[in-house]
Amino acid sequence: MFNIPGIVAVLAIAMAVIHGVRTYLLSDAADLDVLELFAFVPVRYDATAGYHLAGGIGAEIWTFVTYAFLHATWMHFGVNMIWMVAFGTPVARRFGTPRFLAFFCVTAVAGAVAHLLTHANAMEPMIGASASISGLMAGAVRFAFAPGGSLSRQRGFNPDHMPAQSLGEALRDTRVLGFVGVWVVVNVLFGAGVDMPGAEGGNVAWQAHMGGFFAGLLLFSFFDPVPRRAPHEETAA
Repeated sequence: MFNIPGIVAVLAIAMAVIHGVRTYLLSDAADLDVLELFAFVPVRYDATAGYHLAGGIGAEIWTFVTYAFLHATWMHFGVNMIWMVAFGTPVARRFGTPRFLAFFCVTAVAGAVAHLLTHANAMEPMIGASASISGLMAGAVRFAFAPGGSLSRQRGFNPDHMPAQSLGEALRDTRVLGFVGVWVVVNVLFGAGVDMPGAEGGNVAWQAHMGGFFAGLLLFSFFDPVPRRAPHEETAA
């Protein structure tokens, strides 16, 4: 736990504090106000719905990211943090704090957009960091299976900083395709009604997961600070 990058720990602590305040300090009415201001609610973007939420234009912008800092239960929070530590740690080590935060926010936005496109006019708020964590999973996949990466056949001395696979290489790698395939199937099962730990009895925003994941997979190169391996690069003996 002492090797977790600072930014990952800060995000986890911030989310824990937010959930703790909502759970133990706020009344039910006050918590509803928080959800109205910071959760992602698709109906907010339907001008014809005649349903107005607090926050105005500001909330129409910031809720594309702030929903990721809210969670439904402590179990929901805990499961998300386990995955964020597992996949956010290598990405944070590789990207550094500014790039990591930007990547986290961009994949949160992508998840919200995917949810909005598939749940137009929905009044149920969407909360949770799962879309961004899905993006972190996809980002880690881009370099974990690359030569010298942590999941490659020959792990390098500094696996989190080895040159990443190009998108084309990643999509031709059977290990990457297997990971993506299993991940998609699991999320389709969520969509079919299989309960996710921490969200029993609730709806899982699996489309948001998809949006965050594929945004992370496609946009990874725009954030990656590690130079690409030159074509036909050889290692001198």
